[in-house]
Amino acid sequence: MKQLSSAQIRQMFLDFFKSKGHMVEPSASLVPVNDPSLLWINSGVATMKKYFDGSVVPENPRIANAQKSIRTNDIENVGKTARHHTMFEMLGNFSIGDYFKTEAIHWAWEFLTSPEWIDFDPEKLYVTVYPEDAEAKRIWLEEVGLPKGHVVEVADNFWDLGVGPSGPDSEIFYDRGESFNDLAEDDPENYPGGENERYLEIWNLVFSEFNHKPDNTYEPLPHQNIDTGMGLERMVSIIQDAPTNFETDLFLPIIEKTEQLSGKKYGSDKTLDISFKVIADHIRSLAFAIGDGALPSNEGRGYVLRRLLRRAVMHGKKLGINEAFLYQLVPIVGKIMVSFYPEVQQQSEFIQKVVRTEEERFHETINEGLTMLNDVLAELKADNKSTLDGKVIFKLYDTFGFPVELTEEVAEDEGLKVDHEGFEVEMQAQKERARAARTTETSMGVQTALLGEIKVKSEFVGYDQLEVESKLSIIIQNDAVIEQTSPGTAQLIFAKTPFYAEMGGQVADHGVITDTSGEIVATVIDVQKAPNGQPLHKVEVAKPLTTGENYFLQVDAARRNKILKNHTATHLLHKALKEVLGDHANQAGSLVAPKHLRFDFTHFGQVTPDELKNMEKIVNQRIWEAIPVVTIETDIDTAKNMGAMALFGEKYGHDVRVVNIGDWSIELCGGTHVINTEDIGLFKIVSESGIGAGVRRIEALTGQEAYEAFRQEEERLLEIAQIVKSPQIKEVVSKTEQLQQQLRELQKENDQLATKLANQQAGDIFKDIKEINGTTIITAQVTVKDMNQLRQIADQWKQKAASDVLVLGTAQGEKVNLLAAMSPAALDKGLKAGDLIKAIAPKVGGGGGGRPDMAQAGGKNPAGLNDALSEALNWLS
Repeated sequence: MKQLSSAQIRQMFLDFFKSKGHMVEPSASLVPVNDPSLLWINSGVATMKKYFDGSVVPENPRIANAQKSIRTNDIENVGKTARHHTMFEMLGNFSIGDYFKTEAIHWAWEFLTSPEWIDFDPEKLYVTVYPEDAEAKRIWLEEVGLPKGHVVEVADNFWDLGVGPSGPDSEIFYDRGESFNDLAEDDPENYPGGENERYLEIWNLVFSEFNHKPDNTYEPLPHQNIDTGMGLERMVSIIQDAPTNFETDLFLPIIEKTEQLSGKKYGSDKTLDISFKVIADHIRSLAFAIGDGALPSNEGRGYVLRRLLRRAVMHGKKLGINEAFLYQLVPIVGKIMVSFYPEVQQQSEFIQKVVRTEEERFHETINEGLTMLNDVLAELKADNKSTLDGKVIFKLYDTFGFPVELTEEVAEDEGLKVDHEGFEVEMQAQKERARAARTTETSMGVQTALLGEIKVKSEFVGYDQLEVESKLSIIIQNDAVIEQTSPGTAQLIFAKTPFYAEMGGQVADHGVITDTSGEIVATVIDVQKAPNGQPLHKVEVAKPLTTGENYFLQVDAARRNKILKNHTATHLLHKALKEVLGDHANQAGSLVAPKHLRFDFTHFGQVTPDELKNMEKIVNQRIWEAIPVVTIETDIDTAKNMGAMALFGEKYGHDVRVVNIGDWSIELCGGTHVINTEDIGLFKIVSESGIGAGVRRIEALTGQEAYEAFRQEEERLLEIAQIVKSPQIKEVVSKTEQLQQQLRELQKENDQLATKLANQQAGDIFKDIKEINGTTIITAQVTVKDMNQLRQIADQWKQKAASDVLVLGTAQGEKVNLLAAMSPAALDKGLKAGDLIKAIAPKVGGGGGGRPDMAQAGGKNPAGLNDALSEALNWLS
């Protein structure tokens, strides 16, 4: 067997399938684009859904990729088993209606056994097949030449998501030898395909040939597809002869750095080894996910990252690391993966900043969690209880990030049991909430043959033409291709069109279609890309249109002109963002519409008013400089060498369009733009907000809309000038400052009067003292404005030592405030203000709490205030 690094194995796989005519797709972002059914990209095939369901026809039906993926459904097993990971790499080759079982099986065998490639010993390889898949079994036995004993029928070998594409699969196993036997010879799981350590699954070949229908029947797919998945980590562990995936070059450098930071040695203690593995696994997921735009938070993807980070920190504590350390592992991850995933190394500084900030916050939280746990345990022991409730375990896990095993250890050290069942109930409820928060869509749709089969050419000429004469090639109505339209909506494809199809955040053009006499026959209300890339016009039919006839296509020029301004302004804003906030501020979505633009971007933290002002100023300066906007068509490599930025979520082919604004902003973009920045006229940011974990949104206006926004602001200022009686707008600020000063002086005077009134009341109420069981108490309803003034009276009571117990209440409208206080003598008797306030607050429809010496409450039932004061006397008696 060859000795290969993980980088060599990955590249060898891609090179092999490239030699078989496959197009190699780059690894997609871990954050899914336009797929609400997935929290993360969780497999190599997840990025191929658009090809398998027919919504996009690939340039090449043969595709290969190495795809980073995240799965966290069995996170608790990470570190405890040999091969569980949260982030892993899936190597795959795919056929979209091209080759099928014969090629897939033969190529898999060639790659694994050929001396030119992996060079496995054929005697070490076993395969499983679906019992009813006679064809796959025949290919393995008769064509490949595997001995019968190396082909095993397994009933589970059928890939099925419930509804959609499905089919039998064939798994390939590597026999690691008798030294890896973890089962008895006669154990029913001791075979290729069973749950054992000896026979390691390395590759799954899925033969997708059926459509699983909602009525639970199966029908043949229009096209048979191939979808395979090979786990890189498993392959590397075999080739590098590692006992588990963690002893490979993908993880060992991280473990070695952790050894340096902790002073502990990997391999010396099985319990500590789990912590080393968890840390190495989790920092990979964190580094890649943050690099792809996800950030820690309390929901969705951010919740997953926060949980991973906190688990890793807690395992760091088990290794004796009691300060932020994970961020120091980020450069190690970047160095390991740089040959195929340069993004972690490129964004290392930003990723480290995010991880370190989150670590330091969590270290503050850990102490709160431990305090809470110790308090709960103390209460349990005081009440002679022996079991820690599952709800408490879940709260520690969910709020403070405490791993369940850590809570168990602390509880067991105190001689207590833990309520596992109650914890699982809470955990399941959390999973249900998370599942409900995501859009429930099928993971893979079935192919739609109609649009996918339409191969006619259609040229977009709308970069420099807004009106053209063109032949109508295709009419679709009621899911059928027809020769002539009937009333209603229809979908049309023309030989050429000036109408822009919605793409890259830019909305579609609108306009009209006229016949040769100039009469309007249809109104274009939307344009989308068909699976084979043609602009597909959705129209409202006014008069019949016929295929083969020529029509005039006219784009709404005024609407397009506004879209141009907003699109070019988006490019200027993107560059300004990076200059002001830093290179980590990447586009995370956009909308370019006629009346406004919207720009979403990744940023860790708030955007200040000064930063927004600076961005707006930079964009307007570029507009006023009247910079030519130059668009060129070139190949992708040349574009990258020019420094062109790629937009979020976009896939680019070999030939691309580059929009260059004075060599300052250079982006890959297929959209439409102004000829010169001065055409934009004016740019105004109208709002900035957070829309998710680490994602913020700017909304802005250009041209006429920006002017109208300034006019509205001016009108509002004029109204304010009239209100504050300022003759001119420029004097509004000084006039408002004068009014504010007057208000402050009046407020101060009012507070002095209120304090004087409170003092007068205090003098009266301190005389009305009652004694109950040897304890003196003052209760009174007073006329003050808020809780602050109640506390002032309580301070006077404390200075005068007027009684042992004080209870005050005040009502303002529908709002009630209560205050209870205890003297040192009352505290010595075991009386607590918090207990007293909890007893009387229900009378005013409220609740509260506080310290033993002082507590307060609020309520919404003023009518119950006298009852609350009376209840204080009852409580004391």
